[in-house]
Amino acid sequence: MMEDFATDFRDGVDINLGIGYVNEKTIPVALLTEAAQAVAGDPVKYRQAFNYGGPAGSANLVKSLRGFLAGTGNGGFDEATVARRRLIIGPCGATSVLDGLTDVMAPGLVVTSDPMYYIYCDALERKGFEVLAVLEDEEGISVAALESKLHALGGGIDRIAFFYLVTVNNPTCTILSNGRRRALLELAARLSREQGRQIPIFYDLAYELLVHDPLAGPFVSMLPEDAAGIAYEIGTLSKVLAPALRIGYLLGPDGPLMNAMVQRTSDAGFSAPLFVQEMAGYLLDRHAAGQIRAVNAGYRTKALAVRKAIELSLGDFLDECRGGSAGFYYYLTFRDVETHPSSSFFKFLTRSTGDPALDGPLENRRPRVMYIPGEYCVHPLGDLVAQGRRQLRLSYGFEDVPAILRAIVWMREAAEYACGRDPAGA
Repeated sequence: MMEDFATDFRDGVDINLGIGYVNEKTIPVALLTEAAQAVAGDPVKYRQAFNYGGPAGSANLVKSLRGFLAGTGNGGFDEATVARRRLIIGPCGATSVLDGLTDVMAPGLVVTSDPMYYIYCDALERKGFEVLAVLEDEEGISVAALESKLHALGGGIDRIAFFYLVTVNNPTCTILSNGRRRALLELAARLSREQGRQIPIFYDLAYELLVHDPLAGPFVSMLPEDAAGIAYEIGTLSKVLAPALRIGYLLGPDGPLMNAMVQRTSDAGFSAPLFVQEMAGYLLDRHAAGQIRAVNAGYRTKALAVRKAIELSLGDFLDECRGGSAGFYYYLTFRDVETHPSSSFFKFLTRSTGDPALDGPLENRRPRVMYIPGEYCVHPLGDLVAQGRRQLRLSYGFEDVPAILRAIVWMREAAEYACGRDPAGA
């Protein structure tokens, strides 16, 4: 869908609220230039930076990441705690770490939230895994709903491969509370004891550094509380430094899983390009705190402006609006309006209604808006199939505020059209 839309996307005319890219203004180009020059100019510290690296990652970056994690106040972490875990760098961002897990672990059931991170869940199912999608509430994945689903599995409970939890959920940006993080770790540990095997629990921290609401957090890492040796964290620098650096890491107990992941990274051609790893380490050592503050200040301003526009233009059409405290998504649930690709709402915004007055001439379509339909974000065998047809993910990350506000006005027109009314702006 996104590919079809992008083939004739018109910059400055069409508005893409579906894309999960960071805002270009958050990328510190001057600092990246400084880091590149520093790496190139110091062949002693940054030894052979433009040669092949190794499958576990740059020693400099691993050291910098350890110091960064111990210094961010990410609940319970100190240098000793971080030092007791192994840290490895993936071949191409956090997504490559997730992909690696599907190669080194035997297929089985993966427990995650519903709505779900559909990109990874789709990949899991293509690799032979099954997804057990569990309803979330305002604190994240519901433990009561999970216990009910586990009970319904009966003997099939022994097919659980691992738990996968996005701590700031994509698509909803619901923040997994400290209580839920702990309860889920305890549940995974209990199942591990009962089955006499280790069932890993992976906390995906993709948006953890983008908690920009001052009333949210602080959030506690579960790694210091992991007596069973089953908890891992997957992190990325894409959201706060630059996606093109392709830095994703895995932190957790050393052992066969970590060894297998290093081997898999070696098979893929080693971890991320060595010179960008060295650049990332340089930036973490010198500029991380200021950069994170600046990025979060920008997203906070955008989140507030977009939330106000959603309430003003769409509030009377909505049952629920989630998000706005972390990351850069809002997740909307409409009361009656359907949002899937065959819906009137979608056709209005993509100017494919067949009505020239609404669409504009074929050679000069009226401005179009892209979003991610909720139908893609809920599991097709889960509990939210019907509701997903009335939901959408709206990204306030990539586009600037004026464009997003225009798009939200057009969304109101689309909702009016879908309800059989004459759109105000038609």
